[in-house]
Amino acid sequence: MKKFVYWLFAVVITLVLSVYQRMTGPTNPKRVTIELNGESYKQRLPRSGVQSNEIVVLKGVPSHTTAQIHYRRYPTTDDYTTVDFNWHEDQWQAVLPVQPVAGKLQYYITVGDKDYCADEPLIIRFRNDVPASILVPHILFMFAAMLFAVYTLMLVISRKEYRRWLKITVVTLFIGGFVLGPLVQHVAFGPWWTGFPFGTDLTDNKTLISFLVFLVALATLKWKYNKWVVAFAVLLMIAIFTIPHSSYGSEYDYTTQQLSTEQ
Repeated sequence: MKKFVYWLFAVVITLVLSVYQRMTGPTNPKRVTIELNGESYKQRLPRSGVQSNEIVVLKGVPSHTTAQIHYRRYPTTDDYTTVDFNWHEDQWQAVLPVQPVAGKLQYYITVGDKDYCADEPLIIRFRNDVPASILVPHILFMFAAMLFAVYTLMLVISRKEYRRWLKITVVTLFIGGFVLGPLVQHVAFGPWWTGFPFGTDLTDNKTLISFLVFLVALATLKWKYNKWVVAFAVLLMIAIFTIPHSSYGSEYDYTTQQLSTEQ
């Protein structure tokens, strides 16, 4: 019964972190509510695009209005280019032009006579498309590592044997973060690793820090205070997973026309 409770707690923590990552990541769609003639229309504006023109859609907004999208390259001081939304297939559509890999556009929209996100324009980053056969296993292994880590912590707290699950956590984190993770990064943007010492990608760096602390926990298994090291490693991993995914990642420098991993 206790093992079931431990697994249930681990699953809940992992799911909460998964949802949090989904909602806070800088590449996830931005939720915006358009107010028009007393009606509200909820939208999801893109902040990630693949190597093709990105079509921005306004769903549900009636055809008897006007809408524009304003964009410029980021980070630059270019003037904004304004393009009208077109009514197509019963919805408003506008096109953001494709950018080089890791290139970014800054944009906001106008519907009727009201601007949305003008004070804090959205940033959309373009990448190569990553096949599901690579991306899905990476995601599954990363959250499996979190699941096993939390379960290990439950065993530590209840003074149960935890060494086997600590080892499973380390192996799973290594596969997800240092085998599949670099593969995803390479397919999406080109470089294999953009964390320390080559760049400032928080996703790579937070994975590296977490893994190193778990290696310390693994190396000190025979130490009588090892359980405290394990507990610290798990709690640090949970804290690290609250950092939004894809922060300070690769960015195309429009001045040098080269990919930059330094922010």
